[in-house]
Amino acid sequence: MTLDPVHFDGIARLARRIDHGADERDHREFAETVWESFLDPLAYNGRTILEPIGERRKRLVDCEDVALCERSFPTQHGLDAGTINPTTFKNGLVIDIAQAAMSTTPSDLDVHRSRTVVATVHSNDETMTVDDRWDTFDGGYSRSRAVKVPPLPRFAEGVVHALALYLAESEHAREHAEDVSDLLVLDGPLYPRGLLRWADQHPDLAEFLLEDPRPTTVLENYVRLVERFLERDVPLIGFVKNPATRVITRTLKQKKRTEGDVGIDVPWADDSAMFTRILERGEYVDGVDDERWERDTSSLTYTNWFRSRGGVDRPLSVDGDALGVERKRALENYEVTFFVLYDPRDDLLYRIEAPYAFTRDPDLRERLTMHVLQNVAIAHGPPTIIDKADELARISNAEKRSLRESLEDSFDTTRDRTYDDHRWGEDLV
Repeated sequence: MTLDPVHFDGIARLARRIDHGADERDHREFAETVWESFLDPLAYNGRTILEPIGERRKRLVDCEDVALCERSFPTQHGLDAGTINPTTFKNGLVIDIAQAAMSTTPSDLDVHRSRTVVATVHSNDETMTVDDRWDTFDGGYSRSRAVKVPPLPRFAEGVVHALALYLAESEHAREHAEDVSDLLVLDGPLYPRGLLRWADQHPDLAEFLLEDPRPTTVLENYVRLVERFLERDVPLIGFVKNPATRVITRTLKQKKRTEGDVGIDVPWADDSAMFTRILERGEYVDGVDDERWERDTSSLTYTNWFRSRGGVDRPLSVDGDALGVERKRALENYEVTFFVLYDPRDDLLYRIEAPYAFTRDPDLRERLTMHVLQNVAIAHGPPTIIDKADELARISNAEKRSLRESLEDSFDTTRDRTYDDHRWGEDLV
């Protein structure tokens, strides 16, 4: 049933009762103040949280011009993993299954065919066992493994999901590292951000992160991947479609609280909102009732690269412990560096990450930057190599339903359904 017009108007009128504070013009001025005064470097409590690599600057490039540039990397590979989403059964099992796949340009059908499949299983029944040895299928093109997760009832679904996803992705990346000759693009962050965030969420998760070998094994896979690519002098980057970091905004709020006038009142929910205001170009023009902002959509805008040592990037920084994972090279090689790219055509911001081992080189740093800009300009969104990997790794709703039914048969039980499953349909869960 839809809203009657009178009800819609009544709800909309609530907005008139909300004073949203400073207007957009002020927010843009705030953003410029942050850019000019706080990011070169951003420090707190004697630690450098963020600092530019080279000169701090904002840049722009015409969408059509960069699309026609010569390609920086003749070939590229993309990597992604998809899951069926955590599923709880009436016998107490909580399971998620992930499959990772790699895309290539130009296409390589053997690489496309290969899969790494990981099932993570949680149960409060201590008699439940799992054969966690690797197995192969599809004539040796693919392999699979099941992993048992220790009892963590409050966080079971989140843990099985993160471990399945990151273990499948990292294992597949290491398995096919030698296939990559010019560039690897991860669909997502450089390191397992969801896993690293656990330490900040709850003491039980922090203890699991530090004491159980499984999360450490996953992170070690990413560390060894960086080392492998550094040995082969082949760069890798992570393309983050929905960056949600809050390191800068949180640090500025902390500085305001503890250092008084040194900080700044931050109006943004996260760093992406702030960078969007910093990079958005346009002008105010006369509207019907007032001035309105008209965005310039002809150019992509982007920042320089930054070294990040705060939040979930801290464990892999020079003063982080990497959760106890041994780093065989100088610690600065593993640090997360990033730049942000704003596409005004869709009003979207992307974050591109790479290890400092690669971005310390000015020439390579510029090649990586221009490569991403060109791909975004052409694809009108995330690079095509990412979409290609996503398509290979994705498990459709129909396939998720069939796999769950197959698991029900195997366990001689049924899925633990809720009213929302009935109301909205299981395909949406």
